[in-house]
Amino acid sequence: MVLALAKEIEMRSHPITEPIETIYFGGGTPSILSVADLRFLIDSVYKNYNVIENPEITVEANPDDLNLDFARFDNETDLSVRAESRTIFEAYREIGINRLSIGIQSFFEDDLKMMNRAHNSEEAKKCLEIATQYFDNISIDLIYGVPEMSNEKWLQNIEMALSFGVPHISSYALTVEPKTALHSFIQKGIIPQPDDEVAQEHFHLLVDKLSENGFIHYELSNFGKENYFSKNNSSYWLGKKYIGIGPSAHSYDGKNRGWNVSNNSLYIKSIQENKLPIEMETLSKTDRYNEYVMTGLRTIWGVSLNKIEEEFGKTYLNYLLHQSTKHIEQKLLEFVKSGEVETVLKTTKKGKFLSDGIASDLFLLNL
Repeated sequence: MVLALAKEIEMRSHPITEPIETIYFGGGTPSILSVADLRFLIDSVYKNYNVIENPEITVEANPDDLNLDFARFDNETDLSVRAESRTIFEAYREIGINRLSIGIQSFFEDDLKMMNRAHNSEEAKKCLEIATQYFDNISIDLIYGVPEMSNEKWLQNIEMALSFGVPHISSYALTVEPKTALHSFIQKGIIPQPDDEVAQEHFHLLVDKLSENGFIHYELSNFGKENYFSKNNSSYWLGKKYIGIGPSAHSYDGKNRGWNVSNNSLYIKSIQENKLPIEMETLSKTDRYNEYVMTGLRTIWGVSLNKIEEEFGKTYLNYLLHQSTKHIEQKLLEFVKSGEVETVLKTTKKGKFLSDGIASDLFLLNL
């Protein structure tokens, strides 16, 4: 698989000329890879692309994957790192990784068991205690809207996260996926169904608490201290181009969207046959308008009326203005001046939690 990933990196490099600003290992648990494998893939990017100086290089990890005693050295090519590194964090830093995204989810044992997480509360805390000694740029994930979680317990979760001094927090409402242990527990009546009103209350408590502690709510689910926004994720929301490598990975070049085959064996077979295992679609003007509205309303940057008119035309602008009227009257949306000439449409504090639903009402479906 790692060789196939490296080969796809090479195959996708032509005719890319834009500099690479971020490298992101995500979409699962990439921290199960050895340090040598991660270094090999990072080197493959540098070998085939023009990479800016000091790019953001992130690895997603769970606390149980971050071995706290020694780095994961499982072949001879790790020896050069092994001589200098005593922890996985030192080894990551040695190969150029400068940002961690750690899936904490909760600091409470009962929540972690209910969510069927592999780590426990003590491992989560220990992991952060050590990670913060080696990394300045750390993001952690927290889940809200957990059944039977009181407001007090949720605030304790937030307080615990803040106590580690991390500069970025991503937080999502609990969702119940089919064929999971959580889904089974709910079906059997062992735990109640998540409550949307509880989730909304937790969300507003989170927004207020993090704001009090100097975090900027720059995207619906993301909060960062100044200069600690995720550059990788911000690129998606700002409509920048990106290349997705590996099974199920998505890519975007400004006009076309592509997605790789999800089956691992078919992915590897295709790469070995020198074929990119990707399907492509060209986004229509309406598709691009809808995506811009959806991503814009989720962020502090909002939806630029100038951009709507310049890129999509008067018809789209008039439609947006018409559709947004009722949401403005309900104080869910507002027009905000950005600079001297630009006006942007943004969600209000009241409307933030509902931004996806509001966006869908602004979508244009029949042009």
